[in-house]
Amino acid sequence: MNYDKKIDAIVDYIKSGEKSVEDFKVGFEVEHFPINAETMETITYGEEGGVRDSLTEIEKLGYEGVYEGENIMGISASDFAISIEPAAQFEVAYGAKKTVDELFDNYKKVMGQIVPIFDKKNQLLAQVGYQPKSKIDDLPFIPKERYKYMAQYFKDFGGTSPFNMMKGSGSLQVAIDYKDEADFKKKFFVANAVSTFLYSTFDNAYIFEGEVYPKHNLRQSIWDNCDKNRSGIYDFAFDSDLSYEKYAAKILATDSIFIHKDGKDIYTGNTPFEEIFDNEDMSLDMINHALSIVFPDVRVKTYIEVRMPDNVPYPYNFAAVALIKNMFYDEEILQFLSQLFADMTYERSQKLKDKALMQGIDTIYKDKKISEWMLEITQMIKEDSEYIKPLEDLLKKDQTPRDIYESLYKEDPQKAICNYSVNKFIKEN
Repeated sequence: MNYDKKIDAIVDYIKSGEKSVEDFKVGFEVEHFPINAETMETITYGEEGGVRDSLTEIEKLGYEGVYEGENIMGISASDFAISIEPAAQFEVAYGAKKTVDELFDNYKKVMGQIVPIFDKKNQLLAQVGYQPKSKIDDLPFIPKERYKYMAQYFKDFGGTSPFNMMKGSGSLQVAIDYKDEADFKKKFFVANAVSTFLYSTFDNAYIFEGEVYPKHNLRQSIWDNCDKNRSGIYDFAFDSDLSYEKYAAKILATDSIFIHKDGKDIYTGNTPFEEIFDNEDMSLDMINHALSIVFPDVRVKTYIEVRMPDNVPYPYNFAAVALIKNMFYDEEILQFLSQLFADMTYERSQKLKDKALMQGIDTIYKDKKISEWMLEITQMIKEDSEYIKPLEDLLKKDQTPRDIYESLYKEDPQKAICNYSVNKFIKEN
């Protein structure tokens, strides 16, 4: 298959995600840390009462288990899916809905079924941006072949922190739709331009490798130093000729790491997808894999994934969902952001990121602090005000979820992590 046909196949896949405005939905997923409520140590996959056992118990509720060999690796259901990350981070993806209310109802229903399974073992599903106590070297990989291949690739070709990404980080990701290529271009540009704002506003990583982290935006730093070719901000995000084709070209130029063939994963290392597609058919599954094995701040499949916020507890998790939904679906706000960042370039975005590592939401962009810009944006939002208000109140105090966690942690670390868990939310709701 020649290069143009490869490009066309990926472009067609992305284009297939176009929707009418009336059909726009918003989806989200979160990565939790299963931890021992007493010791704050991370629960591993294979230990007695560990994540594997929890998945088996969830499967017995009447859901379909997802297996690799004899090992259960997730749950498939109509309105949600569970998967586990390399160190058994417990990821839940919720089916996209038209309204935040619908998402919230589904969230309460799903977590209301799942949390009691952890409660009875005195385990918490912690909602922070990095492991709350355990160090990544003490956490084994789950028995999933692809993570062995990813570890090998990152050892040979990665940056300084890919294993912190794989084993240590926990995010909240929001998916948004686009109606056509022009709409895609505008939203992809804005999503990348606002990257530092979202990292800073939802900063929620106080502990790093068992010690207090002295800077801000830990996950931003981890991702930027994971793999320069597949993470961070793509440099073409601010190009005037940004297009589906440019995104597709980036995918073809990216190392493949592994592919799934004949029922199993096969290590392909630094072979770029352009070469992979010379030898393999460009099935929809193969294209989806190529689009999924890249980890930029803003990722594209048949929707746009906004991947910057740390996992944060209620009410800030749904404030993040409502904020991002309105930033991209309210035309007045989207246009405001387009104008605010009209002169943003890749170089400027990197400088802003660097400043925010030291200054967080106090970082100045143009004539205001990030917290002031974000407060202005929240006050423009007309819908979902009940979800936005807790974030608005936090911004008025010039604080982030990390600041609240820090205050609780200094009083009692165990109290901090109990407050920053889904278990607390379920008990109160």
